[in-house]
Amino acid sequence: MHTEGSVRSLLNRFLPNEHVKSVFQIDPLKLKEKGIKAIITDLDNTLVEWDRPHATPKLIDWFENMRKHAIKVTIVSNNKEIRVKDFADPLGIPYLFQARKPLTRAFKKAVELMNVKKEETVVIGDQLLTDVLGGNRSGFYTILVVPVAQSDGFATRFNRKIERRIMNYFRRKGLINWEDSL
Repeated sequence: MHTEGSVRSLLNRFLPNEHVKSVFQIDPLKLKEKGIKAIITDLDNTLVEWDRPHATPKLIDWFENMRKHAIKVTIVSNNKEIRVKDFADPLGIPYLFQARKPLTRAFKKAVELMNVKKEETVVIGDQLLTDVLGGNRSGFYTILVVPVAQSDGFATRFNRKIERRIMNYFRRKGLINWEDSL
């Protein structure tokens, strides 16, 4: 039998530390104030729409701004190599593909690649069930973004239904008060 406390404890694994409308609201100076030196970010519906092959000019500027402030970025995606490689290579951004988030191995590998500590790294993503859960399980500060696209691939559509229920629970319990949640 689950107690209220054990259910809350389980659901808290899905609770991000922060919620923003888009990656463009993530400021490198504020990250540096928190001692952050690196970002692990999802790709699809976090940086661009899941069906957009390349970065937008605004996103290219965002990456450049992070680089200027010495904040390293690695893309960690559950997608196939061809998708992630075609997006990341023109930008010169390291990436891990078929990451199997929320499993923790890819998050740990990204930190090793960037040669930073877990405490110096944030995880950014648009999904509670993969990005936030995986980041939280690995001990990172997590930032949830509103999905870039209103549509999703098949597997993600299923996840979104579960996420809406979790977000509604958080709202009812007063754990979140974001107006633009999933």
